[in-house]
Amino acid sequence: MKTPLNDFLEEYVKENKTRFHMPGHKGRAFIGVEKYDITEVEGADVLYAAEGVLKESMENASTLFGTGKTLYSTEGSSLSIRAMVYLLKLYALSQGRNPKIAAFRNAHKTFITACALTGTEIEWLYGKENKGITCCNISADEVRSYLDRTEELPAAVYVTSPDYLGNMADIKALSALCREKGIILAVDNAHGAYLSFLPENLHPIHLGADICCDSAHKTLPVLTGGAYLHISKTAPDLFSEKAEYALSLFASTSPSYLILCSLDKINSLLADDYAEKLASFTEKVQSLRNKLVRMGYAFIGDEPLKLTFDSKKYGYKGTELAQYLLHNSIVCEFSDRDYTVLMLTDSNSEQDFDRLLKALGALPKKEMLTEAPPEITAPERVLPLSDCIYLPTERISTEKALGRVCGSINISCPPAVPVVIAGERIGKEQTDLLKYYGIEEVEVVHPFVTP
Repeated sequence: MKTPLNDFLEEYVKENKTRFHMPGHKGRAFIGVEKYDITEVEGADVLYAAEGVLKESMENASTLFGTGKTLYSTEGSSLSIRAMVYLLKLYALSQGRNPKIAAFRNAHKTFITACALTGTEIEWLYGKENKGITCCNISADEVRSYLDRTEELPAAVYVTSPDYLGNMADIKALSALCREKGIILAVDNAHGAYLSFLPENLHPIHLGADICCDSAHKTLPVLTGGAYLHISKTAPDLFSEKAEYALSLFASTSPSYLILCSLDKINSLLADDYAEKLASFTEKVQSLRNKLVRMGYAFIGDEPLKLTFDSKKYGYKGTELAQYLLHNSIVCEFSDRDYTVLMLTDSNSEQDFDRLLKALGALPKKEMLTEAPPEITAPERVLPLSDCIYLPTERISTEKALGRVCGSINISCPPAVPVVIAGERIGKEQTDLLKYYGIEEVEVVHPFVTP
């Protein structure tokens, strides 16, 4: 597959033109990549008004992912999420519907800020399982139960899958349910760009989602910030018609051409033998997982490229296991009191696997820890989310927060179940969770504006 942007950049560099344009380094080496770091000069195309090399590159990506339209983001999935929220509201209004989104509670904070900024109402959905704030397992049957009993159907269901722990929602069942009910299914697939290239295609678009985002940089060899906005072939026409505009509302007018170059280059790898390499690598990951299980380690989650240690079953808090690995020059993706998360890709080497096995093999197993996180409950909504981002706040200790109204957009690690978000009252259940996760201070709405 051609890489039109990279071809243009190589030619541009070869011609050794005098650069009386941005950026200020003028292509001269400082950290070593400056010669490819350009702006939207003649021939380089314009990202959200693309007619040349960028348009061709994004069409290549669309072909690879089997979408109706795919657009690049150089500002991660955060930009794509904002665009999705805008498009969901725009579509709802065009249909004369209330732009309410029913969202799994473990949404990235960008989703919450996007809803706050656009004035979009959120109906939060909670799962029956309680595995802490980093997952929110909700079945299609549970969503059906909500849709059957609600007085007004939402305009869309918004799902974060895979979650940070590697749990994957049943997107196929959810998409069928949403089609039956005549509502949109939107998916934050930031952790799953590679899912399209597994032997069994598990990408949300393939499974029936209408719109989704991928963070290419999380699981593909793409520079940090490289992401996609995907629109399905069967999505409402408005999504494709307004997608560039939606992205441009929130995006920088100076996109990184290094990131764009990376997104363009990856197309040739994905079109070549990536699927075969990925299939082989996922087998190696499963073999690694099996070896660790035989050592006594336990895991949760079903995402192929994550190792999420249920570390307490081995006798350690998640943070303790992460610190031990760091002492052995192994850096984890995430840890909290309950879990330790390692993200793997086929860029990890056999030496990486050997180092991990050696380190974990030397760690003695201890008595299982039985401490569990407090139950997650839905806080009381006191003020509209969109109002709270403009209200004066103060920072106080968690000990003194009981009964106060949260002023922070959310309190948790993204993407995770927010313990409490702006406009919600902090009850005893929330203070217990805050203390459990070591959150000692919270931002609350100033008392003179609190109802």
